[in-house]
Amino acid sequence: MTGDPLIKLVVDAAIIGLVFYSIILHEFSHSLAANALGDDSAKRAGRLTLNPVKHIDWFGTVLLPLFLYLTAGFIYGYAKPVPFNPYNFKNFKRDSGLTALAGPVCNILIAIAFALVFQLFASIPVVQYIAYYVIFLNLLLAFFNLIPFPPLDGSKVLGMFLTDTAYYKWTLQERKGMIWLFGIIIVSNLLGLNLIGHIVLPPVKAVMLLLGVR
Repeated sequence: MTGDPLIKLVVDAAIIGLVFYSIILHEFSHSLAANALGDDSAKRAGRLTLNPVKHIDWFGTVLLPLFLYLTAGFIYGYAKPVPFNPYNFKNFKRDSGLTALAGPVCNILIAIAFALVFQLFASIPVVQYIAYYVIFLNLLLAFFNLIPFPPLDGSKVLGMFLTDTAYYKWTLQERKGMIWLFGIIIVSNLLGLNLIGHIVLPPVKAVMLLLGVR
């Protein structure tokens, strides 16, 4: 990468823009999956669209990812939660889990697509640099969201394999789950443990090696 500050600014803007839209596609995938499985709540709420305005949460989709990227060198963000009514599904637990799984799968598919860009533009370092970080950050989003901790997508994926009673008790944890999650992240980082990193980074690195991205 060149040390030209203008080029770095353009490259950073490209990475942030692509990851921003990756978050939008993540939410769109939830809407698409829910609609395909019989629940049109997201469609009726105007969320079955690729228009980013419909999905943006100004803090979670714009300010938080931008702040983390510029200060900590990584991106985490979220969009408005997709409304869905699991009682419209034929199979409550299974279809809720599949709807949740659609978001991380979308991020993995984006990473695969940019791995092709990475390989095809091997002679253009700037393009490879952008592709590398789009791959890395999409895989980070995917595997972070697959952690089986409410209210992350992985908690609903895990829910597919729980008994009805256990599933009900598990979903009750969603309201306070995010508070606990951010508490764990902050405390573990202050103690130098980086617990989330130890969980998420190994599969991220493994998939990147599998895709031939080094």
